[in-house]
Amino acid sequence: MRTRVGILGAGPAGLVLSLLLAEQGIASVIVETRTREEIERTIRAGVLEQGTVDLLVRHGVGDRALAQGARHDGVELRFGGAPHRIDFAGLVGRSVWLYPQHEVLKDLIAARLAASADIRFGCSEVELRGIGGDRPAIAFTGADGAREELECAVVAGCDGSNGVSRRSIPEAARTEHFRAYPFGWFGILAEAPPSSEELVYAHSERGFALISTRSPKVQRMYFQCAPDEDADSWSDARIWDELQARVAGGGFSLQEGAIFQKGVIPMRSFACEPMRHGRLFLAGDAAHVVPPTGAKGLNLAVADVAVLARALTEFFTTGAQTGLDDYSATALRRVWRAQHFSWWMTSMLHTPPDASPFDIRRQLGELDMVTGSRAGSAYLAEAYTGWPLEA
Repeated sequence: MRTRVGILGAGPAGLVLSLLLAEQGIASVIVETRTREEIERTIRAGVLEQGTVDLLVRHGVGDRALAQGARHDGVELRFGGAPHRIDFAGLVGRSVWLYPQHEVLKDLIAARLAASADIRFGCSEVELRGIGGDRPAIAFTGADGAREELECAVVAGCDGSNGVSRRSIPEAARTEHFRAYPFGWFGILAEAPPSSEELVYAHSERGFALISTRSPKVQRMYFQCAPDEDADSWSDARIWDELQARVAGGGFSLQEGAIFQKGVIPMRSFACEPMRHGRLFLAGDAAHVVPPTGAKGLNLAVADVAVLARALTEFFTTGAQTGLDDYSATALRRVWRAQHFSWWMTSMLHTPPDASPFDIRRQLGELDMVTGSRAGSAYLAEAYTGWPLEA
């Protein structure tokens, strides 16, 4: 088999890249280890930046996000028992949409298959060959058990943090930056009415909490916990008591209901430099991971491939390699801005396990500065709703 761009991974990065390339007449093949059913049934939360939504709409895959997603023009920071709203629309004229990642993937998969895209689901034994030369290849075993090799001009590594793409780059040719946080997120899905019209980020001496929503009848909530916390040891009553304690104040109270899913999410930051090796280009979680506090994961993946698609279009239409040569530096500029924002939100809102009274007071002072200053509020609004896409 031959194609111009071999794409590893049918996640947000791989599917959006395939879509953008197809519109420019550039053929691609996606090789994915999961089945379509596994992808679409893996429930993932999602906050879409303004630029991500605009891109999806512009390319014909944003109708459901607009119709079924919830547009939020602001966010609430709760600390000291009081609410403080950050007005996104008023400060920067932009918004975010709550629309789960797995729903985004359903939309993208349906659109790509309707356009006769070549997506190989359920592959195994994937390996990269010749990425240092001008004829790289992806070898894999298809869902039917047949061993195949896909020759490409370029390989896009969009196969996540545990995929083969990044590991195929020699260790001497990459630098990996990693930070593990001393806490995780205890997440739940509950059958209950919404407690707030917008997301609530709460700081308390007991730790951080996030109140989000999935639908008018299903709510998603998180609270800071130990990274090795055993979710099964928590009863529903204990979970609700902890959440209520962390958001208490000003008469605010959560709407409770039956909890039907719970689990612990680790918190980490990661970035690989450079995001290119020869004809292999990394995008999305294959290149970087951010803590979920800043809601940047999916949006960074889309931003990566917006840059990569433009560079590949230039390469295949004119032969110029300037965009490809600049890809890593261009993408990493946004990655490190997002890494800082995600770290900043995390450090400002979470209570360190060894926090002293000074640490707590410092955090409260920082939150007061952010919410009490137009400049501070505007920075949070600008970063949360997303910087303009490069392409």
